[in-house]
Amino acid sequence: MPVTSSAMVSLGTKIPGFSLPDVTSGQMVSSDALDPAKPVLVLFIAPHCPFTGNLTSAIRGVIRDYRDRVSMIALCANDVVQVPEDSREGLKRLAAAVELSGPFLYDEGQGIARAFGATCTPECFLYDRQRKLVYRGQIDETRATGRLSALFSATHLAKERDGAPIRAALDALLAGTPIDSSQRPGMGCNIKWRSIAPAHAR
Repeated sequence: MPVTSSAMVSLGTKIPGFSLPDVTSGQMVSSDALDPAKPVLVLFIAPHCPFTGNLTSAIRGVIRDYRDRVSMIALCANDVVQVPEDSREGLKRLAAAVELSGPFLYDEGQGIARAFGATCTPECFLYDRQRKLVYRGQIDETRATGRLSALFSATHLAKERDGAPIRAALDALLAGTPIDSSQRPGMGCNIKWRSIAPAHAR
């Protein structure tokens, strides 16, 4: 399994416009409809990915603690031909596991994921009320366990999964204080890109 890191898009980048289907409600969700009074946290996560599975509890905790103050969106763009586990039904199950009350968007054409600069799961993008990027990269400092643990240091594996990096960014943003710009990339499964985009997505 290829291990991929976040591309670390430049801070200050504007959130890409999007209109994508929410697998939980069956409705289309547009970036224009987001609450202008709230920051936006976009989580790139995937059911098939053990790195996402390793952080399920951390992601669930972040969602529980911040969903009333932050617009939470999950997004998956993986090609289901390569990873059938990331079907819409798989996304619904993951949404339930992390207690996501906001939309879980499926980017079949993959153009929106590319516009975000997403490269792996899990990783996240946090935008302020002006929709400028203020944090990107890792959700948590821990890494995958089990047979993948040899890839990572014992120090990371010993840490509790609590989403500390994104929590620190969220707390600073909500308090109106500076967010530390020394941010680490997420690390996980590469996004499963199609070799050729479908005609409607070109």
